[in-house]
Amino acid sequence: MPLVLGLLCLILLDTALCSYSEDQCSWRGSGLSQESGSVEQISLHCAEGSLEWLYPAGALRLSLFPRLSTGSSSKEKNPRRVTACIKSSSSFRGAQIYVERDGVLELLLSEAAAALQPKVRCFSWLPKEKVALFLQSTLHQDISRRIAAFRYELRGDWNSPFSWPSSNLSTEGTCRPCNNTEILMAVCTSDFVIRGNIRSVSNNVDLQESIINVSATRIHRQKFALFQPVGKYGKSAGSIRTLLRCGVKPGPGSFLFTGWLHFGEAWLSCAPRYKDFRQIYEDARQAHENPCEVSLD
Repeated sequence: MPLVLGLLCLILLDTALCSYSEDQCSWRGSGLSQESGSVEQISLHCAEGSLEWLYPAGALRLSLFPRLSTGSSSKEKNPRRVTACIKSSSSFRGAQIYVERDGVLELLLSEAAAALQPKVRCFSWLPKEKVALFLQSTLHQDISRRIAAFRYELRGDWNSPFSWPSSNLSTEGTCRPCNNTEILMAVCTSDFVIRGNIRSVSNNVDLQESIINVSATRIHRQKFALFQPVGKYGKSAGSIRTLLRCGVKPGPGSFLFTGWLHFGEAWLSCAPRYKDFRQIYEDARQAHENPCEVSLD
């Protein structure tokens, strides 16, 4: 059967569906109006957003053209890679997701895997490379309601040990302690920098995650209100996730928690003891090697 290109869906940053200030972009469509065997072309120019495909039929080809700062120029020998992560909905059904590279498809998320529990899958590419997500509908005998939906995030500054700790991205180094340089960079560039104490640690075996419940004594920076006042004394508290295999356990003392926000959840990058961070920062300051100024009060 010949391949029929569907209607081109182009969503730009200045439209109502994609706000430049919030870096969000969404697409929602139905396979009921799509011809069998056709491929509908979709192009998203946002750093984060979502896709919802009702009654999948035929296929979707999603091109990603994020306007990101990768921290490197095109003239560099080793430009920083762009990383994309998708998180499937709990009701994901009716399709499989592939990564298309130079016309070759690589399976990213199968329908069977997505049906077990929401999955996060990541892939990366160089700024000049052309990649796309290819959603192929799956055949079913019944006519029950199916929705293939996921959220996506794209960043040009995820690099070990600060990258998303999941799936088919390399996780080398994600469980090792950060060195001094990484700690200083994490404090200057992370989505959140919180000084606090570990209240408890709970483990989710199904998701292979550990959740660190933290009582904050000072919020140096947070991209969103991850830590909010609770209780009659108004102390801030929140939770931070990390890999279960890292074996995080509760411990006494004050820590400086840094990390990234992924799909609305805080993920840990570096967490030195606060007294150790003070010494690292003071040494770097005296050597004029600190990448940013941090208040130590």
